[in-house]
Amino acid sequence: MSTNTASLEAPGNGTLWVFQVLGALLFFIAGFAKLSGDEQMVQMFTALGVGQWFRHVTGLIEVASAILLLIPALSGIIALLAVPMMTGVILTQLLIIGGSPALPIGLLIIASIVAWDRKETTVELIWGNRS
Repeated sequence: MSTNTASLEAPGNGTLWVFQVLGALLFFIAGFAKLSGDEQMVQMFTALGVGQWFRHVTGLIEVASAILLLIPALSGIIALLAVPMMTGVILTQLLIIGGSPALPIGLLIIASIVAWDRKETTVELIWGNRS
């Protein structure tokens, strides 16, 4: 096994794993609600006026995010991508839909922590070992 591969598989510390598992669980629950046709989700996407296809796409992205957060080599990059996504969700919640943005704020915090703690792995994954 090369040094590059070994560093990408580094498990991280226990606290980071708690955040990753919690984030994965929350993303999975949110995605499952959208994909299963939960009435509240159907109504929310109807109110947004973007169509139910967007509910399905969003649900798939959330379930995929849940899975990828549990893969150490990919968790940093998916968390980094989740930060602007959750920012958009928070703004949508506050400016268009209404209601509590507590869940997306929690996911934003979790994604930010994971992205920051996995930044070396993410940089290495994107640009490779430049030494």
